[in-house]
Amino acid sequence: MIVAVIPARGGSKGIPRKNIIDFCGKPLIAWSILQSKNCKMIDEVYVSSDDDEIIDISCTYGAKAINRPRELATDFSTTEEALLHAVSIIEEKADIDIVVFLQATSPLRGKKDIEEALTEFRTQKVDSLFSAAKLEDFFIWKKTSDGFKSMNYDYRKRIRRQDVEMQYVENGSIYIFKPSILKKYNNRLGGRIGVYEMEFWKTWEIDTIEDKELCEWYFKKNNLCT
Repeated sequence: MIVAVIPARGGSKGIPRKNIIDFCGKPLIAWSILQSKNCKMIDEVYVSSDDDEIIDISCTYGAKAINRPRELATDFSTTEEALLHAVSIIEEKADIDIVVFLQATSPLRGKKDIEEALTEFRTQKVDSLFSAAKLEDFFIWKKTSDGFKSMNYDYRKRIRRQDVEMQYVENGSIYIFKPSILKKYNNRLGGRIGVYEMEFWKTWEIDTIEDKELCEWYFKKNNLCT
């Protein structure tokens, strides 16, 4: 069985009640639920939350609820803790072959992205996979105690942009893994790791009001609300 798991705790510092704010006419979390349910490869969609309102809204849009204990929904709790709890609850009733973990705050995806990521997971014969975008023109620097240091190129031997070795940024939109990997490594990624490439504009996620406005523009422009 392939299940989608969407963790969504009630607390949020950047935007209060972020997971259920209005986004293009629906609660934000609704889009991840609908994208999952419209993907024919996914058998069940679950939302893990400590918040009754989030649970109610999620069930309205067709997800199954996993009531997350408060101690797994603090500012210091990890997503892996929520995923391990969700998997353990689901496995009480069914065997899971693959978990698709979606971030509710990364709505810039469609069901096609989920389907293609699952296809890549199988085609690449991997144990876990993350969605990413190419960094085609980024010269990255790191601040150190001695000043700034160039990370992905040598500024003393500056090369042409097109000659920079291709790198990828993990965009946080889609993660796919076998339950055994999560349990073994306490991590969504492990074993043989694959990548599903997405357009760079799908990298934006919602942490601030400005992010929300930008994501809504991309969401509408690319007809993801249909």
